[in-house]
Amino acid sequence: MKITRPNSVVRTYRQRLVGAPARVFELLCPVREADWIEGWDPALVLSRSGLVEPDCVFVTAADARQSIWVVTRHEPETFHVEMLKVTPDVSVCKLTIQVDPGAEGSEAQVTYAHTSLGPEGDAFVASFTEEHYRGLMRDWEARMNHYLRVGRALHL
Repeated sequence: MKITRPNSVVRTYRQRLVGAPARVFELLCPVREADWIEGWDPALVLSRSGLVEPDCVFVTAADARQSIWVVTRHEPETFHVEMLKVTPDVSVCKLTIQVDPGAEGSEAQVTYAHTSLGPEGDAFVASFTEEHYRGLMRDWEARMNHYLRVGRALHL
């Protein structure tokens, strides 16, 4: 048995979104994300309802690698969702999103916790800097706010 200390990184960002919490929360779905993220196209979504729900599984591909996502918590009444993402031989990620009422609509606290599974994961964890994460979250925030304002995806 090999036991080692994890090489991991946790990043949190608080987005300010122009929609009410219920409106924002319904967009945090592997199917609905295609409405507001240009090019979002999961290879597979396994869902009884056809949308996000507890135990929903979906598969995405980035950089020629597939990642498997599992929705571990989905709580529409409190606007809370949690997912695990496994990219074999690279990393395991826990994504947690809490949407709360905000001054101009909503605030979403988005936390990614990545743990390396080997050398490729070590490189990924090292590259997941605060600056990199802020850029990703600002892009996500801009795309969602655009969709909430005009009803279609932002084309860059």
